[in-house]
Amino acid sequence: MVLVTAAAAWLWGPRRAPTAAAGGRVESAAPPSAVVEAQEAVFARYAGSATCRACHALEHAAWAASHHGLAERVVQDDLERPAFDPPRTFTHGSQTTAVAWNGGAPTVTAPGLGNRREPLQVTRVIGHDPLRQFLAAFPGGRWQALEAAWDPRTNTWFNVYGSEDRQPGEWGHWSGRGMTWNSMCVPCHNTRYRKNYELATDTFRTAMAEPAVGCEACHGPLQEHVHWQRAGPAAGQPDPTVRQPAPVRSMEICAPCHARRSEFTGDFVPGEAFWDHYLLAIVDASPVFHPDGQIGDEVYEYAPFLGSRMHAAGVTCLDCHDPHTARLKLAGNALCLQCHNGSRAGAPVIDPAQHSFHHPDSAGSLCVNCHMPQTVYMQKHGRHDHGFTSPDPLLTQRFGIPNACNRCHPDQDAAWALAACTRWYGARMERPARARALVLAQARRGEAAAVEPLLARLALPEPPYWQAAAVALLAPWIGQPAVTEGVRQQLTHAHPLVRYYAVQALAPLAVQGDARVLEALAPRLEDSARAVRVAAAWALRAQLQPTSRAGLELQHLLTVQADQPAGQAQTGLYALARGHPDEALAHYARAVAWDPGSPDLRHDYAVALSLAGRAQEALEQTRAAARLQPLVADNHYRLGLAWAAAGDLGQAIAALAEAVRLDPRHDRAAYNLGLAYQQAGDTAQALAWLGRAEQANPHDARIPYARATILAQAGQPDAARAAARRVLELEPTHGPARKLLTVLGP
Repeated sequence: MVLVTAAAAWLWGPRRAPTAAAGGRVESAAPPSAVVEAQEAVFARYAGSATCRACHALEHAAWAASHHGLAERVVQDDLERPAFDPPRTFTHGSQTTAVAWNGGAPTVTAPGLGNRREPLQVTRVIGHDPLRQFLAAFPGGRWQALEAAWDPRTNTWFNVYGSEDRQPGEWGHWSGRGMTWNSMCVPCHNTRYRKNYELATDTFRTAMAEPAVGCEACHGPLQEHVHWQRAGPAAGQPDPTVRQPAPVRSMEICAPCHARRSEFTGDFVPGEAFWDHYLLAIVDASPVFHPDGQIGDEVYEYAPFLGSRMHAAGVTCLDCHDPHTARLKLAGNALCLQCHNGSRAGAPVIDPAQHSFHHPDSAGSLCVNCHMPQTVYMQKHGRHDHGFTSPDPLLTQRFGIPNACNRCHPDQDAAWALAACTRWYGARMERPARARALVLAQARRGEAAAVEPLLARLALPEPPYWQAAAVALLAPWIGQPAVTEGVRQQLTHAHPLVRYYAVQALAPLAVQGDARVLEALAPRLEDSARAVRVAAAWALRAQLQPTSRAGLELQHLLTVQADQPAGQAQTGLYALARGHPDEALAHYARAVAWDPGSPDLRHDYAVALSLAGRAQEALEQTRAAARLQPLVADNHYRLGLAWAAAGDLGQAIAALAEAVRLDPRHDRAAYNLGLAYQQAGDTAQALAWLGRAEQANPHDARIPYARATILAQAGQPDAARAAARRVLELEPTHGPARKLLTVLGP
């Protein structure tokens, strides 16, 4: 019996996307395909925001002074000089940054490429208020966003990373690929861009239709409209160039820049479906959201809003925000009471004084402080949570999920807040959102007891966002027949977000060659949403026809992401699946060189090296990953497998034991530790660890089957038969278990 090997996982890394857009007139475009239209033809359809001023003076003036109008710009003396003059130096972590105004231009001196300190001229600015970041030109057509940022309200410089002390050479340092404007900033701070990256030379020729978030970033290309208007149409003649977006698409104009998402076309046009260009990060096993939907990491507004009661009731961005200034339409509770005053069907009437149990003049009486609490990002930017959740201190007590009560009352504990909420709202605290959050939190902890409730939730009439979250959280148990079937049924869900996560959850079974799953996924190659087609193409990459629509779209995705380490790793895994190991290793080596501090990239590289028979090199990569994150159980689990592949059973046992020590619920580590002890001739320890694994995951048929074979070899036929029968309870078609029972006899 051999140790179970790890499989490299391909994940779309959601990109940070800082600013936004609001809707209006859009271009009617054909469905996106893998064919990329020439940049010159695309940009020729854009007229530029200046052409709008003559006919739309008020709207243009409102936009020009907005965060969208100032999203990115060239340095302006009156706006930027106070940041650099007089010169100053500030310390952040182990580094210092100096700023000055030299020869009529701002300069920054900071540790950069190769840890060299040299003055860099700043020519472009990102953002306006409450902070501004500055861009410095680098070789290869790159622009890098400095970590040194300026607060115009206090005239102070600060580090956007806060207390982090990122060092030159790291992916996330300002001089690294994690802060390359061409990849990370340009899509949401400019209008219709093309990255234009060339892998062969590792260079960019990035271009955009217009700097900043212009009118056409939201309304779509307007050149045709401008020409028609200038031609002097007859009075009352309708403008044939004006095409309004379908209602379902209006919010998706804002979504690309107000969401944490991955991008797979690099060519979004307002009016096209979000799901044909992006994949949304949602509540899943990662910590970017809390299980009740509250924002955790920097996830912006769109995803929480999709899961909110407001979105379910038909509320849109423009119900609250002015489309040209992006400011709120009304101040304070008046904004909420435009619907919650009885004027909107289905919206409960709210009296803030009675509902909040706080004095009318207090912060606690403001709707947003309870239902849209703020989290500060980039050290200065407080952002309201758009999930419109209700505070629930019970979730804080059980799972550490924050609640708005204790945000305002940090001197009190969750028990105090829960007592107050229970006294005020009584049985209303037992709302469906609480039940959902409890189940999702259990699943996040890896508790098998969450599986049945999660499956049950798939049948509930919930928003697609939450059904997708349930599917995503079922992924660790996808090998269980009931889970496989429950997720398979979601492949035909009406919403592409659910279909995508169903495909992603089933992908490991497809990679393993599960015939039923392969058959179920095949139709998704022709799905109406590109995100689903690409996900299916990835799951079926070994059998995929590269010249098919989905095959070409997948290859285009890999091209779009080729300038980042994760993109190189994805391309490496694709090459591996297509039978090109040397090409795969080259991509993995490049990924690790670009981001040497990533344990996951080193692990994926190690898997490829191991498959190529280079066990010692694979071991070195896995050891490096464990050194980078010594407190992460998975790294020691993977190291144990690498030691086993290298033939050192003692080191394998030590690494696997460390993984279980760090995470007692790590069933795969316990399972492999049991197999390792069996190989070492210690049957008692083998059975003990397999028992631990089965306790942690009682639904994995591999574990009792391993016990059955060991017990049979140890001359314990009755116990072996019982273990084999348990296998068949979990997986009735398990052939080896049936064969073992036949050998053991009645």
